[in-house]
Amino acid sequence: MIKSELINRLAERNQHLTQRDIERIVGTIFDEIATALSRGDRVELRGFGAFSVKRRPARTGRNPRTGTAVEVQEKFVPFFKTGKELRQKLNLSGKQTVDAE
Repeated sequence: MIKSELINRLAERNQHLTQRDIERIVGTIFDEIATALSRGDRVELRGFGAFSVKRRPARTGRNPRTGTAVEVQEKFVPFFKTGKELRQKLNLSGKQTVDAE
């Protein structure tokens, strides 16, 4: 599901809200999650999962084309750990199928 599909589904279920309001709500939620992660905070959505930031230290990598050594700088990457309820929904006794794309 992409962001526009999420907005459309929410609009169908909440007809008392305008499309513009829903776009603002979804955008605000995503912005707040990104802002919290950029501060190094952890964002937990009970039953769904938790977003956090992991540090990847600097290292020496290899250019796959030439094989030469390349210095890769330290970086921070987002990490998502699913919540227990979400894992349980995904693993309901094999009744659900997941489309491979």
